[in-house]
Amino acid sequence: MTCAWKHCFEFLAGLLLALSASHAAAHKASDAYLQLTATEAGVSLRIDVALRDLDAALDLDADGDGRLTWGEVRSAWPAIETYVRSRVAVAGCALRPGGQRLERRVDGVYAALRASADCALASEPVVRYTLLGEIDPTHRGIARIDIAGQPPRVLVLDPTRPALRAPPPPRFLQEGIRHIVTGYDHVLFLICLLLPSVMRRTRDGWEPVALLPQAALPVVGIVTAFTLAHSVTLALAALKIASLPPAFIEPAIAVTIMLAALDNVRPIFHGRRAVVTFVFGLIHGFGFAGVLAELELPASQFAWALLQFNLGLELGQALIVVAATTLLFVLRARPRYLAWAIHGGSLGALVVGLVWFVERTAALPLFR
Repeated sequence: MTCAWKHCFEFLAGLLLALSASHAAAHKASDAYLQLTATEAGVSLRIDVALRDLDAALDLDADGDGRLTWGEVRSAWPAIETYVRSRVAVAGCALRPGGQRLERRVDGVYAALRASADCALASEPVVRYTLLGEIDPTHRGIARIDIAGQPPRVLVLDPTRPALRAPPPPRFLQEGIRHIVTGYDHVLFLICLLLPSVMRRTRDGWEPVALLPQAALPVVGIVTAFTLAHSVTLALAALKIASLPPAFIEPAIAVTIMLAALDNVRPIFHGRRAVVTFVFGLIHGFGFAGVLAELELPASQFAWALLQFNLGLELGQALIVVAATTLLFVLRARPRYLAWAIHGGSLGALVVGLVWFVERTAALPLFR
C-alpha cells in the first residue's frame, strides 16, 4: 500500500476532527411550540414556528440577500398558513384559521398562527404532526394541552411519528440528549477542551500521557465545571428568574469556542481551565433554556421536566466526552497528533467560531 496504516488512521482522525468543526449551524435545535386549549366553547390552537425554519422549508427570502423583510414575510403568509395547516391536525376537529402575527421569543422571531374549531376535544386527543419533517427529521413540536377541568399536559411531537395520542410518557430526557447532540457549538466547545486532555505540557512542548486515568482526571474536572455551570443558568433561565438576550448569548457562545481553541495553541488561561470552563458554562446554559421556558408548566410538572431535560443533557454530554476522549487517547502517540489535532483542530475551531461570531453579530436586521 502507498499509504501506511498509521497514516491512514491519522488522516481519518483528522478528517473526523475537521468535520466536527465544519457544521456552521446555530446551536438551537429546531422546535415549534403549540398551545391546544379545550373549553365548553370549543377548541383553540396556537402554533409558533421559527421564521428561520419556515425559510428553510418555503424559501421566504425571495431576493436571496440573507435577510427576511416584513414585505417578504407578509407576502408569504398564505404559503405559511397553507404549509402549517397541512401538517398539523387534531382528530375530530375541523380547524379554521384564526389569524397570525409575529412573536419575538428568546431565540428569534416566530410566526404565530391561530386556529379554532367547534368541537369537543377527546380526553386523549390525537394530534397529527408532520411539520418540517421533510427537511429536518430532528425537528420537534413541543405542545401544551389544556383541557378544562384537567391539569395541563405536555406532548413532544415527532414529525416522523405523525399521529400521537396524548399524553404519552414525557420524553424530556430524550429531548435533552437531542439538544446537546445537535447543539454543534456546544459540542465544538467541548471538543476544544478535550483536545489537549491526552497530552501534557512540558518545558520542551507536549508529550502524550502514559495512562488513560491521567487524561480522565482533567476531563472529569472540566466536564463537572461545565455541567454545574450550565445546570445553574438552565434552571434560572427556564424558571424566568434570569435571562440574557439571544443577541448577547449567541455571539458569546462563539467567543467561548474561540478562546478555548486559542488556549490550546497559545496558553491564555494558564492552567485555570476548570474555572474558565465554569464561567463559560454559565453562558452556554442560557442557550439550552428555550424549550422549558416556553411551556409555563405548573411547578410540580416543571420541576420534573427540568430534571429529565437536564439529565438528558448530561447523558448526551457524557456520551460525547467518553467517545471523544477514547479516540483522542488512542491517537495521542501518533507523530502528527500535535499538528493535526491540537494545532489543526484548534485552528479549525477558531475559524468556525469566528464565522459564527460574525454571523451572529452582523448588523443584519430581521426586517428592513
